[in-house]
This record gives sequence, structure tokens and C-alpha cells, in this order.
Amino acid sequence: MNDDLRALFEQQHAASRSLPAPTRDERRAVLDTLRRLVRDNSEAIIRAISEDFGGRAASETELLEIVPALRGIRHARAHLGRWMKPRHRPVSLVFQPSSALVRYEPLGTVGIISPWNYPLLLALAPLTDALAAGNRALLKPSELTPAFSALLQRLIGERFDPAQVAVVTGGIEVAKAFAALPFDHLFFTGSTAVGRAVMRAAAENLTPVTLELGGKSPAILAPDYPLEKAAHSIAFGKFLNAGQTCIAPDYALVPAEKAEAFCRAIIARVESAYPQIAGNGDYSAVLGETHRARLRSLLADAVAAGATAFTHGASGTDPARLTPTVVLGAPLDGRLMTEEIFGPILPVVPYATLDEAIAFVAARPRPLALYLFSHEKAQQEAVLSRATSGGVTLNGTLLHIAQDDLPFGGIGPSGMGAYHGHDGFLRLSHARAVYRAGPLNVFERMGPPWGFLSRTVTRFLKWRG
Repeated sequence: MNDDLRALFEQQHAASRSLPAPTRDERRAVLDTLRRLVRDNSEAIIRAISEDFGGRAASETELLEIVPALRGIRHARAHLGRWMKPRHRPVSLVFQPSSALVRYEPLGTVGIISPWNYPLLLALAPLTDALAAGNRALLKPSELTPAFSALLQRLIGERFDPAQVAVVTGGIEVAKAFAALPFDHLFFTGSTAVGRAVMRAAAENLTPVTLELGGKSPAILAPDYPLEKAAHSIAFGKFLNAGQTCIAPDYALVPAEKAEAFCRAIIARVESAYPQIAGNGDYSAVLGETHRARLRSLLADAVAAGATAFTHGASGTDPARLTPTVVLGAPLDGRLMTEEIFGPILPVVPYATLDEAIAFVAARPRPLALYLFSHEKAQQEAVLSRATSGGVTLNGTLLHIAQDDLPFGGIGPSGMGAYHGHDGFLRLSHARAVYRAGPLNVFERMGPPWGFLSRTVTRFLKWRG
């Protein structure tokens, strides 16, 4: 398998070095092919992802993966001409007459390692940016979604020249070999621990990386904001895809006097959205018994330590669909408050003042997302300026990721580099500086040998500096 992987890489690498950068029309045609692939096979994609999850809500796959993927492709196609246009830069008077510009050129071959939780979107969103920037791309989807990964490999193979786009499948050993290839850029979405390993492998080749990781993204309920309204939004963002979302609210900071009422409001909203849990086609399963066992263990540890768990009143029995649960009083040094949860469990942390809540977030590793519920501009500015995160949605959850003109990415342990739209195009392009000297080149006229003219010009430049 590794020989096949290396052969695909060499084929793309050679093509990127021997063929000219694709034109705007060529890039649009490639994006059109990708768009048709998604639209023509949406039902098969939905079925494959649901098979891998053991039950994934069809509407979630449509609204959270297929629609954003198609919108991202359309956005890139519509703006590609403007993005590709060289940008002229000013030239200082002392270098006149001359001109300077920046050309945005393909990097070459981009490697994309995508995760299991949103297997379509988190493979195709970086692929869209790579193709818009004129690159060739090799994809490695997760081994935890074998049905979807096999489908994606087949669909890409049917519609694309492997010298342009190809998919490889396999387990951990294939992933390690993939990360060790000398790509021109390596894009990884997944856990922080694996992200470190990917970055180490890339460093051997001096391959630049974009890492989209995760962390514990907080939701802060400010005192002025209606509790029920905040509970509705937070429940929406937390329990979509059964909490298996890298930017899902991982915990909620709530005024102490409202904490229990908030917990009950979340559960009431959950019971309204999902009247039954067992066998409910609108509520997604947690993928894999290993992950389910870990989530059950996190919850059991917190309850054993004295936390109170609020759960759905009619959950039934369904081992794949874990009951949405809100936890009050979990130990701050326990696993539930130190590990990324990535499932349908929401710890609630009471606070006395908003300053205390801000300090709580700022004292911890910087998260991928932050959610603040407040109508007061001063409180919004206080949180934005003092609690750093990869991205923010104010008075809602998740929706900053859906904006094609906003960069998406983490900071520190939650990742590095941003993509989506123009930011993704820039991330996967080389900004190449081009300077065109004019007919009179003062610096060449000065010498050597260095004399009166060079001393005069040097004194003038030092004075101007």
C-alpha cells in the first residue's frame, strides 16, 4: 500500500513541477467537477456516513456537510478571478522608475488528512481551497469511516485524473506514511495529540502545515442575556451530531444563581427537539464503541466525584445513541473538565462575576471556538479582548464556521493556520514577489567603486530613515 501511496504522490509532484499553473477557467472546471460529484451522489454519501456512524441523521449530513461543501465550492468559483489577479504594490521613490507586484501561484501538491466526525465537509473544504489555488491534492480520509472513505475514493477516481486529485485509504500505518511524504503543504484536521505527531513528521521535510484541532470551547452566558434563549442556542450547537463537532460548546459558564435553572432549560430544550433518543433518526449515534465507552467513563467519574447529572426523561435503551446529559458541579481538575468531551455531555460551571468567567477561559489552553451570549457591547468587548479563541459566534453557536468570507482556524493547542474562502486560497498559494527594474537603476549607478554619489545617496537615505 505504501508503494502505491508513494507512486501517487510522485505522479502529482512531477506534474506540479512540469506543467504550467492552471488557468482560471481550468480551475473553475475542476471545481465544477467537484460540485457535480457531491450533487450527483448526495444520497449515497448520506447512506455511507450513516452506516459508519451506526445511525446518523440524514438532515445533519445534508445541512452540516453537503450544503456547506457546495456553498464553499460555489463561493470559490465565483471569486476565483479576483483572488488570482496579481496585486500591485507601491515602490519607494528612491527605487523609481520601477514596479512591484505579488503573484499568487500554486504551492504544488497538498496533502489532506481528514477526520471521521464530518467526513465529507472536512475533506472537501480544504480540497476546494487547494484546487482554487491551483494545486494538486492527495486525500487520506479516516479509517473510522470505512464506508464513506471507500465511496469517496471511488467517486474521486471516477471523475479526476490521479495526477490531479486522488484518495488513499488505510489505517494508522498508512496515515503515518502519508504524513511523512514531502508535500508542499500538509493539512490535518483531528485531535491535538495526533496533530503533534503530524507536525513532527512534516518537520522532517520542512513541510508547512495547517492544523485544525479542537480543545474545550466555552459558552459564556452573561447576566443580561435571556436564559431560555441562550439554552436553546447552546443545546442546538452542543447536541447536533451528538456533540461530535470540533467547535461544539464543550462547557458553559453561567451566573451561579442561574446555574441549575440553566441545566433544566437545556434538558427541556433537548426533550423538545428529541422526544425520544432510542431509535430516533433525528439524533445521531456516537461513532464506535471505544468512543462511547470513553464518554460513559467521563460521566461516571464526574458523578462519582459528587456532580449532579441532568438527563433526558425518555431516553430508552440504545447503546449507539448516548443520552444528552448536563452536568453541574464536575470537579475542575477531573477528566470532564480537562479533556475535550466530543460527545453529548455538557458541564456547567457557575461563576460569580463576568470577570471571573473571562479569567477562567483565559487561564486555560486557547480553544477553537468561543460563544458569548450578551447584548451589551462593553461585555462583548471585554470577552473578545481578554479571552482569545480561534473563532467566535456572538449570541449563537457554530455559525461563524458557515461564513465563506470568514477565516476558520485555531490558535495554539487548537491549531494553526486558517482556511475557507479567500483565506484558504491565500493559505494554499505562494505569494510570489516580482520586482521590475526601470531603465534607470540608481543603486547600480552608485558603484562600486564607491565614491561621492554613493556617499551622498547613503546620507540621504539614512536621513530619510
